[in-house]
Amino acid sequence: MQDEGGVPAEELSFGDALKELETIVAGLESGQLELEDSLARYERGVALLRALQAKLSDAEQKVTTLLGELEAEDVPVAADGD
Repeated sequence: MQDEGGVPAEELSFGDALKELETIVAGLESGQLELEDSLARYERGVALLRALQAKLSDAEQKVTTLLGELEAEDVPVAADGD
């Protein structure tokens, strides 16, 4: 999903997407937006949230993989005759 003239949510860094989402939430909470603008911002916020959740899920999978590799390295190798 792309905002008007903006970068697609999936292409933003985690930090940039989070900052934009925080700005959108603040705008929506202000109650000062017209209905159409509120809906457009809400839609962009949902796209940002999905992109953020996907990035977190990917990071979690990478950490799980790395921890698995570390645990495999820590397994002591049995010496012959022991």
